[in-house]
Formats: sequence, structure tokens, C-alpha cells
Amino acid sequence: MKNTMMKRNVLVILAVVVLAGIAVYQNFATKDRQASANKEAAPKPNYMAPGFKLTALDGNVYEVGGTRDKPLLVNFWASWCGPCELEAPDLKQLYDKYEGKIDFYAVNMTASDRMDNIKSFVKHFEFKFPVLLDSEGKVGELYRISGIPMTYLVDKNGVIKEGFSILHPDELEKRIKQLIES
Repeated sequence: MKNTMMKRNVLVILAVVVLAGIAVYQNFATKDRQASANKEAAPKPNYMAPGFKLTALDGNVYEVGGTRDKPLLVNFWASWCGPCELEAPDLKQLYDKYEGKIDFYAVNMTASDRMDNIKSFVKHFEFKFPVLLDSEGKVGELYRISGIPMTYLVDKNGVIKEGFSILHPDELEKRIKQLIES
């Protein structure tokens, strides 16, 4: 009798271990599939730029997605971001130099920023290009922005050529020239 009870207990324990193993495996497999799906949804080179429309500080609505007359630089930033502050003079200088050949959109992560700080930043750095306001954070989510500044270069066909954080001004200008010439 003792032997039978022992065998039954071993079988029960073995069954619990097997079932727990299956549950753990399925949990990790689901997380891997979700992570893979999230990576696929993120903007990446040689894919269409996710489309959006946002209102800018100037009151106009600007759109990204689809074909355009000119290539586009889309820069995600916030007024409280130190690297954004370092990058701002370079963006202004490059916009002034290539105005008419490429569009610049500065997408402010407004959901995590203050309007008075945004306006002060834009005035201080003399941004002449549209400053779009992502007040609900939806565009930041769409583009999977996890750190700023983040810049995407988009060709006339609406295809992302590349995405990067901060670059040396000479390297940024080189990439802008390549985009204009392509």
C-alpha cells in the first residue's frame, strides 16, 4: 500500500512539473511573439513612414505619410531634453542652409512638456520650421519613441531612409545632402 501511494504521489508531482513547464514555455513564447510584433511595427529604414497629422505652433496642420514634393526630416524632441538643446542650433543652421530643398518638422513630445517652455525653446533657437505638437503622445507611441532626440529622414516617396539619435553636425549635413540628391 505504501508503495502504491508513493508511486501515485510521484506521478502527481511529475504531472504538476510537466504542466508548470508547459505553462512557462507558453508564457515565454507569447512574450517573444509580442516583442517580435512590436519590433515589426516600429518605423524602420526602407519602409513607409507611419502616417500622422498634427497641429503646429503656427496653427497649421502638417501631415506625414505618402509621397511629398520634398524629402523630410522629422525630429522628435522636448524642451527639457539636454541633448535636444545641444542639437537645436545644428537643426536651425541646416534648415536655413537647405530651406526649399527639404522640409523639417520638429515634433515636440508635448504630453511630457509645458507649452511655455516649448515656446521659449523655439524662440531661443529661432526655429523657422514647423513645430508640431504631439499633445496626446500618440505620434510618439506610433514611432515607438523611447529616447529623444530621435530623427527620421524620409524620402519623397514617404519611405524612411534612416533613423538615428544625435549626430555630429557634419554627419547630419552629409546625410541630408544624400537624401536631397536621391
